[in-house]
Amino acid sequence: MLKTYVGAVYPWQCDQVGHMNVAFYVAKFDEATWQFFAHIGMDGAYFREQRGGMGAVDQHLTYRRELHPGDVVEVSTEVLEVKPKAITFKHTMKETLSGEEAATCTITAVHIEPTERRGSPLPDEVAKAAQALIS
Repeated sequence: MLKTYVGAVYPWQCDQVGHMNVAFYVAKFDEATWQFFAHIGMDGAYFREQRGGMGAVDQHLTYRRELHPGDVVEVSTEVLEVKPKAITFKHTMKETLSGEEAATCTITAVHIEPTERRGSPLPDEVAKAAQALIS
């Protein structure tokens, strides 16, 4: 698995009962997604040069443990499946010190041709880099 995010829970990310709000689980998973995309060859330059985009078409979150202000977390990412136009990957968030799993997020993202906004084949080098991360 590829480590794609390291951070902390801040008080302003918590809800009225003192737990990290679900919006911030999603935000941390989103940051992990960008790290993952960069690792497989789709970094900021790739998207700016209009070589394609990615669009999430399916996303499932599972919450396993509450996180509180001051908790430190890390996200690791693994690839579950690579198809000609799509990648399915899973993020696992753990509380760093205890190693306890806090949440998971499984996403299927489709490569999108930037002009017509339709699914398009993943570049070979991207597909190969993603395939190499299948557990």
